[in-house]
Amino acid sequence: MTDTTDAVVTVRGAHVRFGGGAAPVRAVDGVDLDVARGEVLALVGESGCGKTTLIRSMIGLEPLSAGTVTVEGASVSRNARALRALRRRVQMIFQDPSGALNPRHTIYEAVAEGLRIHRVPGDELTLVSEALSRAGLRPPERYLRRYPHEVSGGQRQRVLIAAAMALGPALLLADEPVASLDASIRGEILALMRSFVDEHGVSIIAVTHDLGLAWNIADRVAVMYLGRIVEVGPTEQVLADPQHPYTRALLSVVPEANRMEQQILVGETPDPSRIPAGCRFHPRCPVVASGEAERLGILARCQGDDPALTDRAPAHAAACHLP
Repeated sequence: MTDTTDAVVTVRGAHVRFGGGAAPVRAVDGVDLDVARGEVLALVGESGCGKTTLIRSMIGLEPLSAGTVTVEGASVSRNARALRALRRRVQMIFQDPSGALNPRHTIYEAVAEGLRIHRVPGDELTLVSEALSRAGLRPPERYLRRYPHEVSGGQRQRVLIAAAMALGPALLLADEPVASLDASIRGEILALMRSFVDEHGVSIIAVTHDLGLAWNIADRVAVMYLGRIVEVGPTEQVLADPQHPYTRALLSVVPEANRMEQQILVGETPDPSRIPAGCRFHPRCPVVASGEAERLGILARCQGDDPALTDRAPAHAAACHLP
Protein backbone atom coordinates (compact mmCIF):
# COMPACT_ATOMS: atom_id res chain seq x y z
CA MET A 1 0.00 0.00 0.00
CA THR A 2 0.90 3.67 -0.39
CA ASP A 3 2.54 5.49 2.50
CA THR A 4 -0.53 6.99 4.18
CA THR A 5 1.42 10.08 5.27
CA ASP A 6 1.49 11.10 1.58
CA ALA A 7 -1.94 9.73 0.66
CA VAL A 8 -4.51 12.08 -0.89
CA VAL A 9 -7.28 9.54 -0.31
CA THR A 10 -7.34 6.68 2.20
CA VAL A 11 -10.06 4.02 2.23
CA ARG A 12 -10.38 1.58 5.10
CA GLY A 13 -12.89 -1.27 5.35
CA ALA A 14 -15.31 0.43 2.95
CA HIS A 15 -18.71 -1.20 2.47
CA VAL A 16 -21.60 0.16 0.41
CA ARG A 17 -24.85 -1.80 0.48
CA PHE A 18 -28.15 -1.18 -1.27
CA GLY A 19 -31.51 -2.47 -0.14
CA GLY A 20 -32.40 -4.02 3.17
CA GLY A 21 -33.61 -7.39 4.25
CA ALA A 22 -31.65 -10.59 4.45
CA ALA A 23 -29.81 -10.15 1.14
CA PRO A 24 -28.69 -6.54 0.50
CA VAL A 25 -26.66 -5.78 -2.61
CA ARG A 26 -23.02 -5.64 -1.47
CA ALA A 27 -21.77 -3.23 -4.12
CA VAL A 28 -18.54 -2.45 -2.25
CA ASP A 29 -17.62 -5.23 0.16
CA GLY A 30 -14.58 -4.40 2.26
CA VAL A 31 -12.07 -2.25 0.38
CA ASP A 32 -8.78 -0.85 1.66
CA LEU A 33 -7.00 1.55 -0.69
CA ASP A 34 -4.56 4.46 -0.68
CA VAL A 35 -3.73 6.87 -3.48
CA ALA A 36 -0.63 9.03 -3.15
CA ARG A 37 -0.25 12.65 -4.17
CA GLY A 38 0.68 12.86 -7.84
CA GLU A 39 -0.24 9.21 -8.52
CA VAL A 40 -2.52 7.72 -11.16
CA LEU A 41 -4.38 4.58 -10.08
CA ALA A 42 -6.33 2.56 -12.63
CA LEU A 43 -9.32 0.86 -10.99
CA VAL A 44 -10.09 -2.05 -13.31
CA GLY A 45 -12.83 -4.66 -13.55
CA GLU A 46 -15.92 -5.80 -15.40
CA SER A 47 -19.11 -3.76 -15.37
CA GLY A 48 -21.00 -4.19 -12.11
CA CYS A 49 -17.97 -4.98 -9.95
CA GLY A 50 -18.37 -1.84 -7.79
CA LYS A 51 -15.77 0.49 -9.30
CA THR A 52 -18.07 3.46 -9.86
CA THR A 53 -19.82 3.00 -6.52
CA LEU A 54 -16.43 3.05 -4.78
CA ILE A 55 -15.33 6.35 -6.31
CA ARG A 56 -18.76 7.88 -5.72
CA SER A 57 -18.29 7.11 -2.03
CA MET A 58 -15.08 9.16 -2.12
CA ILE A 59 -17.04 12.29 -2.99
CA GLY A 60 -20.00 11.61 -0.73
CA LEU A 61 -22.42 10.61 -3.49
CA GLU A 62 -22.85 7.11 -2.03
CA PRO A 63 -22.91 6.84 1.78
CA LEU A 64 -20.76 4.13 3.33
CA SER A 65 -22.54 1.34 5.17
CA ALA A 66 -19.31 0.71 7.10
CA GLY A 67 -15.69 1.82 6.99
CA THR A 68 -14.08 5.21 6.37
CA VAL A 69 -12.88 7.39 3.51
CA THR A 70 -10.55 10.31 4.20
CA VAL A 71 -9.41 12.88 1.65
CA GLU A 72 -6.37 14.95 2.58
CA GLY A 73 -6.89 13.83 6.16
CA ALA A 74 -10.56 14.87 6.40
CA SER A 75 -13.25 12.20 6.72
CA VAL A 76 -15.90 12.16 4.02
CA SER A 77 -19.19 12.83 5.80
CA ARG A 78 -22.78 13.85 4.96
CA ASN A 79 -22.29 17.31 6.48
CA ALA A 80 -23.27 19.87 3.81
CA ARG A 81 -20.46 22.33 4.58
CA ALA A 82 -17.83 19.58 4.66
CA LEU A 83 -19.12 18.14 1.38
CA ARG A 84 -18.89 21.52 -0.31
CA ALA A 85 -15.26 21.89 0.75
CA LEU A 86 -14.55 18.31 -0.31
CA ARG A 87 -16.05 18.76 -3.76
CA ARG A 88 -13.71 21.59 -4.56
CA ARG A 89 -10.72 19.36 -3.80
CA VAL A 90 -12.18 16.25 -5.45
CA GLN A 91 -13.65 16.52 -8.94
CA MET A 92 -15.34 13.89 -11.12
CA ILE A 93 -14.96 13.47 -14.87
CA PHE A 94 -17.79 11.46 -16.34
CA GLN A 95 -17.87 8.94 -19.18
CA ASP A 96 -20.38 10.79 -21.36
CA PRO A 97 -19.44 14.45 -21.82
CA SER A 98 -22.66 15.11 -23.75
CA GLY A 99 -24.79 14.02 -20.81
CA ALA A 100 -22.64 15.84 -18.26
CA LEU A 101 -22.86 19.25 -20.00
CA ASN A 102 -26.04 21.33 -19.99
CA PRO A 103 -26.95 21.79 -23.68
CA ARG A 104 -28.44 25.24 -22.90
CA HIS A 105 -25.24 26.56 -21.34
CA THR A 106 -22.27 27.83 -23.29
CA ILE A 107 -18.83 26.39 -22.71
CA TYR A 108 -18.01 29.55 -20.76
CA GLU A 109 -20.94 28.91 -18.41
CA ALA A 110 -20.00 25.23 -18.03
CA VAL A 111 -16.54 26.11 -16.76
CA ALA A 112 -17.60 29.18 -14.78
CA GLU A 113 -20.32 27.34 -12.83
CA GLY A 114 -17.92 25.62 -10.44
CA LEU A 115 -15.94 28.83 -9.92
CA ARG A 116 -19.13 30.57 -8.84
CA ILE A 117 -20.36 27.76 -6.59
CA HIS A 118 -17.04 27.61 -4.75
CA ARG A 119 -16.47 31.39 -4.89
CA VAL A 120 -13.01 31.08 -6.37
CA PRO A 121 -11.32 34.49 -6.21
CA GLY A 122 -10.00 36.19 -9.33
CA ASP A 123 -11.30 37.48 -12.64
CA GLU A 124 -13.81 34.90 -13.90
CA LEU A 125 -13.11 35.37 -17.60
CA THR A 126 -9.38 34.99 -17.03
CA LEU A 127 -9.84 31.86 -14.92
CA VAL A 128 -12.15 30.26 -17.50
CA SER A 129 -9.84 31.14 -20.38
CA GLU A 130 -6.79 29.77 -18.58
CA ALA A 131 -8.62 26.52 -17.76
CA LEU A 132 -9.71 26.02 -21.37
CA SER A 133 -6.21 26.75 -22.60
CA ARG A 134 -4.66 24.23 -20.18
CA ALA A 135 -7.16 21.65 -21.43
CA GLY A 136 -5.97 22.16 -25.01
CA LEU A 137 -8.85 24.35 -26.24
CA ARG A 138 -6.81 27.14 -27.81
CA PRO A 139 -7.33 29.95 -28.39
CA PRO A 140 -9.99 29.88 -25.65
CA GLU A 141 -11.86 32.83 -27.23
CA ARG A 142 -12.89 30.47 -30.02
CA TYR A 143 -14.85 28.29 -27.58
CA LEU A 144 -16.25 30.62 -24.92
CA ARG A 145 -19.59 31.32 -26.63
CA ARG A 146 -20.07 27.95 -28.25
CA TYR A 147 -22.58 25.36 -27.05
CA PRO A 148 -21.71 21.70 -26.40
CA HIS A 149 -23.37 20.51 -29.63
CA GLU A 150 -21.11 22.83 -31.62
CA VAL A 151 -17.89 21.03 -30.68
CA SER A 152 -16.65 17.45 -31.05
CA GLY A 153 -16.88 14.69 -28.44
CA GLY A 154 -13.20 15.01 -27.64
CA GLN A 155 -13.55 18.77 -27.20
CA ARG A 156 -16.55 18.26 -24.90
CA GLN A 157 -14.44 15.97 -22.73
CA ARG A 158 -11.76 18.66 -22.63
CA VAL A 159 -14.41 21.13 -21.43
CA LEU A 160 -15.25 18.79 -18.52
CA ILE A 161 -11.57 18.46 -17.68
CA ALA A 162 -11.16 22.25 -17.86
CA ALA A 163 -14.13 22.76 -15.52
CA ALA A 164 -12.64 20.29 -13.04
CA MET A 165 -9.10 21.66 -13.16
CA ALA A 166 -10.26 25.28 -12.84
CA LEU A 167 -10.96 24.55 -9.16
CA GLY A 168 -7.41 23.35 -8.45
CA PRO A 169 -8.41 19.89 -7.19
CA ALA A 170 -6.12 17.47 -5.40
CA LEU A 171 -7.91 14.42 -6.83
CA LEU A 172 -9.69 13.67 -10.10
CA LEU A 173 -12.12 10.74 -10.19
CA ALA A 174 -12.38 9.76 -13.87
CA ASP A 175 -15.21 7.31 -14.62
CA GLU A 176 -14.43 5.61 -17.95
CA PRO A 177 -13.02 8.95 -19.20
CA VAL A 178 -12.35 7.86 -22.80
CA ALA A 179 -14.87 5.04 -23.31
CA SER A 180 -17.25 7.15 -25.40
CA LEU A 181 -14.51 8.68 -27.58
CA ASP A 182 -13.09 7.60 -30.91
CA ALA A 183 -9.85 5.63 -30.70
CA SER A 184 -7.98 8.47 -32.43
CA ILE A 185 -8.92 10.88 -29.61
CA ARG A 186 -8.40 8.61 -26.59
CA GLY A 187 -4.62 8.93 -26.54
CA GLU A 188 -4.82 12.74 -26.59
CA ILE A 189 -7.21 12.84 -23.63
CA LEU A 190 -5.12 10.36 -21.63
CA ALA A 191 -1.96 12.37 -22.36
CA LEU A 192 -3.76 15.54 -21.21
CA MET A 193 -4.79 13.91 -17.94
CA ARG A 194 -1.28 12.61 -17.37
CA SER A 195 0.12 16.11 -17.97
CA PHE A 196 -1.93 17.46 -15.05
CA VAL A 197 -0.34 14.82 -12.81
CA ASP A 198 3.18 15.63 -13.95
CA GLU A 199 2.79 19.43 -13.97
CA HIS A 200 0.38 20.08 -11.08
CA GLY A 201 0.74 17.05 -8.78
CA VAL A 202 -2.90 16.06 -9.16
CA SER A 203 -3.86 12.50 -8.22
CA ILE A 204 -6.20 10.52 -10.49
CA ILE A 205 -8.30 7.43 -10.00
CA ALA A 206 -9.28 6.26 -13.47
CA VAL A 207 -12.13 3.74 -13.52
CA THR A 208 -12.09 1.43 -16.51
CA HIS A 209 -13.01 -2.06 -17.67
CA ASP A 210 -10.06 -1.95 -20.06
CA LEU A 211 -6.63 -2.89 -18.71
CA GLY A 212 -5.15 -1.39 -21.86
CA LEU A 213 -5.80 2.09 -20.43
CA ALA A 214 -3.42 1.30 -17.58
CA TRP A 215 -0.58 0.75 -20.04
CA ASN A 216 -0.88 4.39 -21.10
CA ILE A 217 -1.54 6.36 -17.94
CA ALA A 218 -1.42 4.51 -14.60
CA ASP A 219 1.35 4.22 -12.01
CA ARG A 220 -0.56 1.48 -10.19
CA VAL A 221 -3.43 -0.86 -10.98
CA ALA A 222 -6.12 -2.11 -8.60
CA VAL A 223 -8.25 -4.95 -9.99
CA MET A 224 -11.77 -5.18 -8.55
CA TYR A 225 -14.12 -8.14 -8.61
CA LEU A 226 -17.55 -8.39 -7.00
CA GLY A 227 -17.07 -5.48 -4.63
CA ARG A 228 -13.52 -6.20 -3.52
CA ILE A 229 -9.98 -5.53 -4.72
CA VAL A 230 -8.38 -8.83 -5.70
CA GLU A 231 -5.02 -7.55 -6.95
CA VAL A 232 -3.11 -4.29 -6.60
CA GLY A 233 0.40 -3.22 -7.48
CA PRO A 234 2.67 -1.19 -9.75
CA THR A 235 1.40 -1.17 -13.32
CA GLU A 236 4.45 -2.86 -14.82
CA GLN A 237 4.38 -5.67 -12.24
CA VAL A 238 0.65 -6.33 -12.47
CA LEU A 239 0.58 -6.31 -16.26
CA ALA A 240 3.81 -8.24 -16.75
CA ASP A 241 3.27 -10.79 -13.98
CA PRO A 242 -0.41 -10.92 -12.90
CA GLN A 243 -0.89 -12.89 -9.70
CA HIS A 244 -4.67 -13.38 -9.78
CA PRO A 245 -6.49 -15.55 -12.36
CA TYR A 246 -9.08 -12.81 -12.87
CA THR A 247 -6.35 -10.29 -13.75
CA ARG A 248 -4.84 -12.81 -16.17
CA ALA A 249 -8.21 -13.27 -17.88
CA LEU A 250 -8.71 -9.50 -18.25
CA LEU A 251 -5.18 -9.07 -19.52
CA SER A 252 -5.42 -11.91 -22.04
CA VAL A 253 -7.76 -9.87 -24.27
CA VAL A 254 -5.60 -6.72 -24.26
CA PRO A 255 -3.80 -6.32 -27.62
CA GLU A 256 -0.63 -5.06 -25.90
CA ALA A 257 -0.48 -8.38 -24.01
CA ASN A 258 -0.98 -10.68 -26.99
CA ARG A 259 1.77 -12.95 -25.67
CA MET A 260 -0.87 -14.44 -23.35
CA GLU A 261 -3.31 -17.14 -24.37
CA GLN A 262 -6.82 -15.69 -24.41
CA GLN A 263 -9.00 -16.88 -21.53
CA ILE A 264 -12.78 -16.78 -21.80
CA LEU A 265 -14.44 -16.57 -18.40
CA VAL A 266 -17.44 -18.83 -17.93
CA GLY A 267 -20.74 -17.22 -16.94
CA GLU A 268 -21.59 -13.75 -15.71
CA THR A 269 -20.41 -11.94 -12.60
CA PRO A 270 -22.50 -13.34 -9.70
CA ASP A 271 -25.33 -11.37 -8.14
CA PRO A 272 -23.72 -9.07 -5.52
CA SER A 273 -26.56 -9.89 -3.14
CA ARG A 274 -25.51 -13.56 -3.26
CA ILE A 275 -21.72 -13.53 -3.12
CA PRO A 276 -20.33 -17.09 -3.30
CA ALA A 277 -18.69 -18.67 -0.27
CA GLY A 278 -14.94 -19.00 -0.27
CA CYS A 279 -13.08 -17.13 -2.98
CA ARG A 280 -15.74 -15.04 -4.69
CA PHE A 281 -14.11 -15.73 -8.06
CA HIS A 282 -13.99 -19.52 -7.77
CA PRO A 283 -17.23 -20.28 -9.73
CA ARG A 284 -15.63 -18.66 -12.81
CA CYS A 285 -11.96 -19.32 -12.10
CA PRO A 286 -10.02 -21.06 -14.91
CA VAL A 287 -7.72 -22.63 -12.30
CA VAL A 288 -10.72 -24.34 -10.67
CA ALA A 289 -12.43 -25.20 -13.99
CA SER A 290 -9.29 -26.80 -15.43
CA GLY A 291 -8.78 -29.05 -12.39
CA GLU A 292 -5.48 -27.38 -11.51
CA ALA A 293 -6.81 -26.21 -8.12
CA GLU A 294 -7.70 -29.80 -7.22
CA ARG A 295 -4.32 -31.05 -8.42
CA LEU A 296 -2.58 -28.43 -6.25
CA GLY A 297 -4.68 -29.41 -3.25
CA ILE A 298 -6.28 -25.98 -2.82
CA LEU A 299 -9.79 -26.65 -4.16
CA ALA A 300 -11.36 -26.93 -0.70
CA ARG A 301 -9.81 -23.59 0.29
CA CYS A 302 -11.01 -21.96 -2.95
CA GLN A 303 -14.54 -23.12 -2.21
CA GLY A 304 -14.52 -22.45 1.53
CA ASP A 305 -12.01 -19.77 2.53
CA ASP A 306 -12.27 -16.11 1.51
CA PRO A 307 -8.67 -15.09 0.69
CA ALA A 308 -7.25 -11.79 1.89
CA LEU A 309 -4.82 -9.64 -0.07
CA THR A 310 -1.31 -10.94 0.61
CA ASP A 311 2.01 -9.66 -0.67
CA ARG A 312 3.43 -11.46 -3.71
CA ALA A 313 6.21 -8.94 -4.37
CA PRO A 314 7.12 -5.51 -2.97
CA ALA A 315 3.95 -3.35 -3.13
CA HIS A 316 2.20 -6.06 -5.18
CA ALA A 317 -0.60 -8.08 -3.50
CA ALA A 318 -3.27 -10.53 -4.61
CA ALA A 319 -6.21 -12.30 -2.95
CA CYS A 320 -5.76 -15.85 -4.21
CA HIS A 321 -5.02 -19.28 -2.73
CA LEU A 322 -2.59 -20.15 -5.53
CA PRO A 323 0.92 -20.41 -4.11
